[in-house]
Amino acid sequence: MRNTQQTGGPLGKRMSRRTLAGIVGGGAVAAAGVGFTATPAAAAADVDISQDTPTIYIASDSTAQTYNSSRYPMTGWGQMLPNWFDDTVAVANHAIGGRSTRLFIENGRLDAIWEVIQPGDYLFVQFGHNDADYSKPERYTSPEDYLMYLRDHYIAGAVEREATPVVLTPVNRLDYNSSTGEFNVSFADYVEKVYEVVEETGCATIDLGLRSRDYLNSIGPEAAKGVFMHLAAGEYENYPDGATDSTHFQEYGANEMARLVSEGTAELDLPISEHVISS
Repeated sequence: MRNTQQTGGPLGKRMSRRTLAGIVGGGAVAAAGVGFTATPAAAAADVDISQDTPTIYIASDSTAQTYNSSRYPMTGWGQMLPNWFDDTVAVANHAIGGRSTRLFIENGRLDAIWEVIQPGDYLFVQFGHNDADYSKPERYTSPEDYLMYLRDHYIAGAVEREATPVVLTPVNRLDYNSSTGEFNVSFADYVEKVYEVVEETGCATIDLGLRSRDYLNSIGPEAAKGVFMHLAAGEYENYPDGATDSTHFQEYGANEMARLVSEGTAELDLPISEHVISS
């Protein structure tokens, strides 16, 4: 039987078969447009399993982070990603709020992944929300530097360790344009840099921005509010005054974003692609 870690909601599911050092168990998170503070990562307990188990390591921000029950229904897509892979795959979610490509490195979080990642593992990288936040200089990373960090640190570091890097465009925000009748592209300058670094390096990529935007367009702006943290007062105990947060996901929305990541993975023609559970 697999070692399990529940997410705190009805969609929660088993998390790992392998040591998942760096899973975030804290509640509050710093992210673009939301005044939370980030909590330290809490490492999961070691489990005895074969070292041949492929592991997906996630380097990302609060949109992917694992949250504890005190923040429910706020949920990150990385927290739900194990729902979409079979039992032979582990997910180690190192995502935490408030980090840009640069700050994730400066805080030593990428080094923590390098300490445990092994040949045959995968590094899924998704940033952009905090890189683009020029109001917070400690986070802000220019599009040019964003490309450099992706190429010279995340991609090169994974390749050096014989792991496979997969770069994701930043997941879309709830940013509906009533004039066009569609959702706007979130962080377009950074999306373009992902395209450029993929062209330059040949790195595998998942266009999560496009996939999430197509999904939001398909369900429409009102239904999309149920994907994000738009909560009525009294709807959830943790948010007695409600919430209007167009960046972070409710559990349902996070699971849908994880599904989109898994569908992108299935199309990559990588060994991990064969382990995606279809919806």
